[in-house]
Amino acid sequence: MACASEREKLEQWLAQINQACGRFGARPLDGEFIGELETSYARSLKLSAVTAAGVNLFRTRQEINQGNDAWFYTVFQLAGSADVEQDDRRSRLNAGDITLLDASRPCSIAWQQKSRQISLLVPRQIVEQQCRFQEIRCALPLSRTLPTVQLSHRLLQESMGNTDLSDSESEAALEAMICLLRPAFQQREPSQPRKERLFQRVLALIDDHIQSEALRPEWIASEIGVSVRSLYRMFADKGLVVAQYIKNRRLDRCAQVLRAASDDEKLAGIGYSWGFADHSHFSTAFKQRFGVSPGEYRRRFR
Repeated sequence: MACASEREKLEQWLAQINQACGRFGARPLDGEFIGELETSYARSLKLSAVTAAGVNLFRTRQEINQGNDAWFYTVFQLAGSADVEQDDRRSRLNAGDITLLDASRPCSIAWQQKSRQISLLVPRQIVEQQCRFQEIRCALPLSRTLPTVQLSHRLLQESMGNTDLSDSESEAALEAMICLLRPAFQQREPSQPRKERLFQRVLALIDDHIQSEALRPEWIASEIGVSVRSLYRMFADKGLVVAQYIKNRRLDRCAQVLRAASDDEKLAGIGYSWGFADHSHFSTAFKQRFGVSPGEYRRRFR
């Protein structure tokens, strides 16, 4: 009977996790199972405080395909320890440490003894903008002794405790946390390989000409001095598609404009100025990237 009760508790807890954080699977470990979840939504800050023991939470390709992978999980370890795994890297988080997990790739978190942590959901576009698609080392424990880790903990606590934060302020807090942690998360190399330097040149070229009608793969390849096929392969190696990347950058710029746009400024005009000639296409693409329509996005920031 006790075993049945434990299974029911685990399944109830997993259902809460899946609702708040995306699809996961779970398996019991040795020892008593503990599973508690508290969620908090402060504007753009989506937080889940997990208290757990005797359980392994994981995402395989099956769970990823069934859910939303448009996130990174920034994990703040508050008490106890947790074993995290992603990209063939296995690490132990101790109290005060921080790590980053990519929701689009398989991962695992195991709690042997009672532990408590906060998982902050960071939209993928924020991480992409801050890190410029350079390699990020996930499941790497950032020590509580690092000044940037201590600052991030304080920023998280102050943001959680401030109920007066606006949407733009809470999004700025997210960006600030990723900016603080970026140097530690990114792969450090003595010298950047030529291939990576070329890719960074392409990204800079796209940003410099983001409003140009000529911004197409053929033009980019000609400007950089590579074949169109090589350009496609360059993006494919990063898990990207050239046209999709350009569209997303334009949508990001539209979002920046919308945050400051007045109510009488036409949405179609904003979309058109950033390369979206069809308002219906602009509205659909914007909602796919940000989860809300352009009009609703503007209202949230008014």
